[in-house]
Amino acid sequence: MTEPVSRRSGGRAARRAARAAPLTDDMRAIRPGMEGGMYKALTQDQMEQIHESALEALETIGLADAPPTGVEYLLKAGAILGDDERIRIPRAVVEDALSKACREITLCSRDGQNDLTLSGNRVHFGTAGAAVHMVDVEGREYRDSTLQDLHDAARITDTLDNIHFLQRPMVARDIPDNREMDLNTIYATTCGTTKHIGTSFTEPDFVDDALEMLHMIAGGEEAWRARPFVSNSNCFVVPPMKFATESCEVMEKCIAGGMPVLLLSAGMAGATAPSTVAGAIVQAVAECLAGLVYVNAVKPGHPAIFGTWPFGLDLRSGAMTGGSGEQALLTAGCAQMHHFYGLPGGAAAGMTDAKTPDMQAGWEQMCSNVMAGLSGLNMVYESVGMHASLLGFCHESLILGDDLVGHALRCLRGIDVNETTMALDQMREVCLGGPGHYLGTSETLSRMQSDYVYPALGDRTSPKEWAEIGKPDLNKRATARKEEILSEPSKARFDPIKDQKIRARFKIHLPA
Repeated sequence: MTEPVSRRSGGRAARRAARAAPLTDDMRAIRPGMEGGMYKALTQDQMEQIHESALEALETIGLADAPPTGVEYLLKAGAILGDDERIRIPRAVVEDALSKACREITLCSRDGQNDLTLSGNRVHFGTAGAAVHMVDVEGREYRDSTLQDLHDAARITDTLDNIHFLQRPMVARDIPDNREMDLNTIYATTCGTTKHIGTSFTEPDFVDDALEMLHMIAGGEEAWRARPFVSNSNCFVVPPMKFATESCEVMEKCIAGGMPVLLLSAGMAGATAPSTVAGAIVQAVAECLAGLVYVNAVKPGHPAIFGTWPFGLDLRSGAMTGGSGEQALLTAGCAQMHHFYGLPGGAAAGMTDAKTPDMQAGWEQMCSNVMAGLSGLNMVYESVGMHASLLGFCHESLILGDDLVGHALRCLRGIDVNETTMALDQMREVCLGGPGHYLGTSETLSRMQSDYVYPALGDRTSPKEWAEIGKPDLNKRATARKEEILSEPSKARFDPIKDQKIRARFKIHLPA
């Protein structure tokens, strides 16, 4: 006779308590660094064509406007300075740089609990950008972004399981002095989250002071160099095919200071990059290969992320479009080129052209985030919070993005097929003398957390239940969650003595 179906004891309250308890990493359905790479927008032959075209561009077109120090580094590496002042890079020089390049990068967290390993198809989602506005969800308005907004974004990110790193998503427009803005950006982000942080520097002269602050935060230069928890997002080129002189000088200083760098090429297809998806990828690859030669000429093997970030353009208006299907293809193709070279890479996805968190924002963010993840992109930048084609950042959208990225990660995980998951034993038990359904079985209950992802804010109630609980609005729920997070002290804040020393040395704009 068939044995009764086993059930978890303790009743509904106990099961709810168990589901609410934090899961260990081995029990989570999704986690940072999961493997992607199932989706391939490009064939092997197409990747080889893109590679050959990028090499030809470097050999025959070259790049202009390298700083004098950069010219010196590149010429020593074997590059050629033409009569037109453009630096051309022979194929052998690129191949030499590829042989020296860092193949696996660990982006450290400050507390060691959220380190990111960049290699192969391991995927991580996070913020990025330089938005100049904040989205006021309630008033449906835009206002200037502030340092407090940046600090709050860091604090919110610190609480979100599916947002794995914080690259500065907006500019502190309430600090007019660029040096003070750069230093306060580091302060506001590092005391808001212990996750890895990316930031930029306006001028080379600001890097030394920033490193001094980071040494103070880390507990000394040696501790900083052992575990650098901030990386430099560096727009080292001004597309098409020009070095950004001051950014290159910043990059040289960051390399000397032991800071990982993101080599960021952000051409706009149809404006500063070819209008075709393939052409935009070719130019981005060529520019980042030039950056790779540069970095490895300064310091062989220094951690450098291959940051091909081509953006799309709406050719009807000339406006940037971050939420298009073409953008998703650009990012997916770039991810494949990172794998072609075997290099840690990053690109932009998850941006939306929508002005507020609405249905348009949802479909645009999900499309490119899922494709980036399935392509195995190591670092998915700008994946949450970015609106109006990168002009606006939204705290509520950041919080809602945690749910969205959770679903993208579940797609990335794919389908587990083995003797247990095919569930023939369960089918026999349930169908042959059992209850005729799988609700409440021990197998269903035991796998409901490890196999399924549940939205924190997304609504799955029936229409009747939804009406009974007051027809909750998703954006209002996100605002309430934001206020709840920000009502608690930051877990990443510095101890009072360290904070006092930093404030004594630097002009910190955040209130103590």
